[in-house]
Amino acid sequence: MNTIEVCLAPKLFNNYSIDNKIVVVVDILRATTIITTMFQNGLSKLIPVKNLYEAQNYQKKGFLIAAERNGKKVDFADFDNSPYTFTTDAIKGKTLVYSTTNGTNTINLVKDAERVVLASFLNLKAITDYISKQNKDILILCSGWKGNYCIEDALFAGSLTEQLLEKQFVYEDDSVLTSLEIWHTAKKDLLHYIKNIYQYERLVKLGLEGIINYCFQTDISDVIPALQQDYVIDLKKIT
Repeated sequence: MNTIEVCLAPKLFNNYSIDNKIVVVVDILRATTIITTMFQNGLSKLIPVKNLYEAQNYQKKGFLIAAERNGKKVDFADFDNSPYTFTTDAIKGKTLVYSTTNGTNTINLVKDAERVVLASFLNLKAITDYISKQNKDILILCSGWKGNYCIEDALFAGSLTEQLLEKQFVYEDDSVLTSLEIWHTAKKDLLHYIKNIYQYERLVKLGLEGIINYCFQTDISDVIPALQQDYVIDLKKIT
């Protein structure tokens, strides 16, 4: 049987091995949700970068840039970090450079893994079905907030774990159990539950409450964003 592990924050990542595993990167609010949306709306490739200096260098070469820090669009970017910005008309067939406070750093953290996929509630079933066919152990890596733990990513880790347990995966660590317990409590009334989390309060203050609700929609996309070298592509388009 294949195993599930959950790393609840990037600061804990060095405690885990990624050898011969699928790494599932999660940043529910908002990077992996936004990336799912991008590919759903026809994006060709995404270049996740670690810092704004890299993003500016790509811009000098003619690339389009989406970038935020602390939830706000940076001044030189072409796009903000709202799912409603990345319409089909704006991005179909294009390559986009992306830099966020948390998620793109986490993607770069695991770029040496054999396979990295990006997951959100939007593509939960598609990711579950893909993983279940690979015969690999998995590590769910939560992007958290500035390296630390955040509840929304743990919620998703619990939700994905619940799905994979039905497909004969097993787990042996308390991080998985913790995620499951949080999910089992929250899923009874998810939108009410998330109103208690720090990121909800922070994003509401930025006027982004509608985007929060968007990020907790389930199974509205079948894309499978995956890292290939320095690019993210949609595996569904090449399988």
